[in-house]
Amino acid sequence: MQVKDNITEMQEKESFQVRDIVTERESYESCVLCPRECKVNRWNKELGYCRRTSQLYVGRAGLHMWEEPCISGKHQGSGAVFFAGCNLGCVFCQNINISRRDGGVGITVKRLAQIFLELQKSGAANLNLVTPTHYAPSIVKAIQMAKEMGCDLPVIYNSSGYEKVSTLRLMEGSVDVYLPDLKYMSDELAGKYSFAPDYFEKASRAIEEMYRQVGKVKIHSETGFIEKEVIVRHLVLPGCVEDSKKLIDYLHTTYQNHICISIMNQYTPMDSVKKYPDLSRKVTDREYERVVEYAMEIGVENGYIQEGDAVGESFIPEFNGEGVL
Repeated sequence: MQVKDNITEMQEKESFQVRDIVTERESYESCVLCPRECKVNRWNKELGYCRRTSQLYVGRAGLHMWEEPCISGKHQGSGAVFFAGCNLGCVFCQNINISRRDGGVGITVKRLAQIFLELQKSGAANLNLVTPTHYAPSIVKAIQMAKEMGCDLPVIYNSSGYEKVSTLRLMEGSVDVYLPDLKYMSDELAGKYSFAPDYFEKASRAIEEMYRQVGKVKIHSETGFIEKEVIVRHLVLPGCVEDSKKLIDYLHTTYQNHICISIMNQYTPMDSVKKYPDLSRKVTDREYERVVEYAMEIGVENGYIQEGDAVGESFIPEFNGEGVL
């Protein structure tokens, strides 16, 4: 009986792996992983909005110290894997060298799993998947492989927020912390700066799904590192204080202090915004203060703010393939 049970278990695992491979391929053959729903055959090297085929491309993998304290800590660092390509494509993107250009190093799913293990060995507090949306099926496989080889770090899904619920459900059980942006409340701003006038509609639904999956905050009592939570990031943009206030009001009204709101003051005018005069300057101290003051007035208690000079290209890592090959 025991032998028969073991054989049955092996057959079930084998059939699961076959189904998993088929699912991964089918996800790319007519790609609708993100709200753009390009339906191109990325498996056959066709390019959609994200400008990437099904081949995994990574710009950098290593310890990253510039996340929220519960993610990076003071000395340990988050194990950040920066994926090339992006399904949103904001005009002000700080990672444009890999998000919209041909940067990154091509790797296999097996190599990605090995990278996860190497990050764990280097002392990373977690695995931080940066811009993972368009590679979600392959990343799930890599996480499964890494876990089978002994990786036990919490997994963070770090995205633009422009997600489909169906894609997020592929990640269920593999992701411990969701770290989405919520960039705009205004459809006009979203269309102007990210070419996605439906951004808030899609992102708000995505955050609902993320919260359903991981629930309320859970912090490790000894290390102070995050174990379970949704942390919503909002980057304050120049001239957009009122939109920021509406957005924070929505988050607090909907989730109270069961999620964390990270109000960011690191907008950096890049060369790519030359055609957008409104974005050609930094956010003023007073603009940022008004957003933070509003959050405090309405009762936001679970959150992060950035003090001092967080603006500058020195906070942008070099995407030179470090830790990838």
